Amino acid sequence: MDDHPTNTRRIWEVFKAFLALGLTSFGGPIAHLGYFRTEFVARRKWLNESSYADLVAMCQFLPGPASSQVGFALGLMRAGPLGAAAAWLAFTLPSAVILVLFAYGAAVMGGPIGMGVIHGLKIVAVAIVAHAVWGMAKNLCPDRERAGIALGAVLIIVFTGGALGQVAAIIVGALAGLWLCRAKADHCAERAHFPVSRAAGFVSLALFLLLLLGLPLLTTLTSAQGPALVDSFYRAGALVFGGGHVVLPLLEAGVVQPGWVTPDQFLAGYGAAQAVPGPLFTFAAYLGAVVEPAPNGLLGALLALVAVFAPGFLLLVAVLPFWNDFCRVEGAQALMRGANAAVVGILGAALYHPVWTSAILGPYEFALALTGFVLLEKWKAPSWAVVIISALGGLLISLAKGTAL
Repeated sequence: MDDHPTNTRRIWEVFKAFLALGLTSFGGPIAHLGYFRTEFVARRKWLNESSYADLVAMCQFLPGPASSQVGFALGLMRAGPLGAAAAWLAFTLPSAVILVLFAYGAAVMGGPIGMGVIHGLKIVAVAIVAHAVWGMAKNLCPDRERAGIALGAVLIIVFTGGALGQVAAIIVGALAGLWLCRAKADHCAERAHFPVSRAAGFVSLALFLLLLLGLPLLTTLTSAQGPALVDSFYRAGALVFGGGHVVLPLLEAGVVQPGWVTPDQFLAGYGAAQAVPGPLFTFAAYLGAVVEPAPNGLLGALLALVAVFAPGFLLLVAVLPFWNDFCRVEGAQALMRGANAAVVGILGAALYHPVWTSAILGPYEFALALTGFVLLEKWKAPSWAVVIISALGGLLISLAKGTAL
């Protein structure tokens, strides 16, 4: 156990690292995984490539926001429970604040200049994800067997799509690894360890189930709006696989269909959520601020934000102590080698759609994305600097075309 001053420094280190990412991580959950890999695997070396891919694979299996769960686990690994809280708060706060301000009418990203900058931020996601895929492929797919598993994952995603396709790709990849990758050397000692006891895991699982079952009952018994609001967002976070855009239909069913939020309000907030960094789940803060009847405003935003993230984090804590033990099983190593190769394939498929298809509209955008990739790969530039360069590049492209992108 770290002594107090050291642990305090680590918590602060986690907070600063994730705050920088919360301010600059545009592009959605797949891009966030690329940002995390650049910052914590390549630059800070908090964990190795295999451990990171293990963590990504596990979070893809769990309901909730996968990229935020990965960030939460990285904070937990680095600085304990307070580190996990610091990682979530720092990564989530910037976009949540912006969306609450938007709910109060502070829309600032309209017009050609704003749209040009936003498009540049979409382009940087291409460079970030391409850099992650390139680096992970070199480390996790070094032979033809694992390269084949990655390719198979791409094909599964192409023909099935969605969160179901991602989960299917990881399952097929793991089974293929069990067959093809038993002879590949790996060392469990290099795997990340998460400081969560079995008792904490069971308590977390019990709390997850208690809230999932108890909140609807409390809503029925009291007919109060507060519990109903928390229940709606908690269920959305508990029942969504893959995170990101997959949560939108659940949120729509939870707030638009009961008449708490109008369809126009919902779509306006969704559009704003596309223009901010950080996790898309912070869209819940906007919805909590604009719902009618009360609680709304700042209190509604806080309740909605905590409720939508809570189930994914509770499930993650419930699984982590058993994940530590799972790593030590011999057959599990082959399973994870195949699953890790599948993760590379999932990221590779996402690099094309939606990341590339939504950002690369012509040769100017391609040149800017390639510049970002070279800065990351060869110049080892920090991701925040590449984000700034891409934002300015997007503005120049917008001005050169003479129209809003």
